[in-house]
Formats: sequence, C-alpha cells, structure tokens
Amino acid sequence: MQKQQTNAASAKLLGYARVSKAEDQDAAPQIEALEAAGCTRVYEEHASGGRWDRPELHRLLDRLEPGDVLAVWKLDRLSRSLKDLLLILDRVEKAGAGFRSLTENIDSTTASGRMMMQMLGSFAEFERAMVRERTQAGLRSARAQGRRGGRQPKLTRQQQAEVIAMLAVGRSAADVARLFNVHRATISRIVSNAAATVE
Repeated sequence: MQKQQTNAASAKLLGYARVSKAEDQDAAPQIEALEAAGCTRVYEEHASGGRWDRPELHRLLDRLEPGDVLAVWKLDRLSRSLKDLLLILDRVEKAGAGFRSLTENIDSTTASGRMMMQMLGSFAEFERAMVRERTQAGLRSARAQGRRGGRQPKLTRQQQAEVIAMLAVGRSAADVARLFNVHRATISRIVSNAAATVE
C-alpha cells in the first residue's frame, strides 16, 4: 500500500509537442496548452510525424515510469500513422503509464479512454485485414492472367537468352554483366534458372 502511494506521489504528467520542419510551424500553442493541463515537462520535437527516429519522443518514452501520463495536444502530434501510433501507445502501456490527448479528450486512465484505445486497435486490425485481402485478390488476378508475383526480372527473356549464348561461347560473367549493366549475381541467377529448366 505504501509503495502504491509512493508511485502515485511521484507520477508525472509529461507533454510531447511536435511540429514539422517543412511546415515551419510554431510549437508554442501546443506547449502552452500542455502546461495549462498540468504537464511538469514538455518534450519539444521538430520532425515529421511519419518518422520513427524522433529523439525527443524516444527520450520521453524511455523515462516513463508507472503512473506517469504522456500528454499531447492532438493525436496527430504523436504520429500520423495509425500503426506507429498504436506501437507508441503499446510502449506507454508496457511502461505502466497512461496517455492523454487534450483535443480529442482521450484519457487512457479512464474507462471511456480505454474503450477509445481498443477501438483504435480494432480499426488498425481491420485496416491490416483489408490490405491482406486486397493483396491476395491482386495475386489471384495476376495468376489468372498468367502473371507471376514478385519483382520483375531485370532482363527480358530475349536478353537472358543472349546472356546464355554469350557465356556459351566463352565470354566471362563479369563482361556480360557489364554489357547488360546488371550485377554479376543477376547473371549467376540466369545461369542457375536455365540449368534448372534443362534438368
């Protein structure tokens, strides 16, 4: 019981403010709102919300302790990607901390806030399922039309035949690779595929 009281007493409301360098924005309005909400410290970042390598965000996440609350002015200040947003919120949860968004009035320390987090997770799972479904449908359609999935070959079938012919008359793989402007490994794959077809 004493330990719980100590944790509660040391818990902090930590703010995260982010503006994009490209848009030349000012973080002052966000910082003011976060300080007015009771943040004892605000971590300010100048970076795109689509980037994962944000030093101030990671510094904040690394310092979160049980009972702390990470606060942002708006959800898109934390991330513009739903996938990344959920990864960040998962780290917050694993640290035993909470999350609060002032504009959307989301607070994961409350029942309604936890429900909102679960809804976000459900939307993300639905999005992933839809992407998988579209990918599988595209592959089925390609197979039905005689196309194979994966990366397109660097050389056409005619060029591959020319490669085999040149090698057969004694040209080196390095010379052929230079001639067709491809890596030597590409020539090796063509030879291997040709040998497998003959077998």
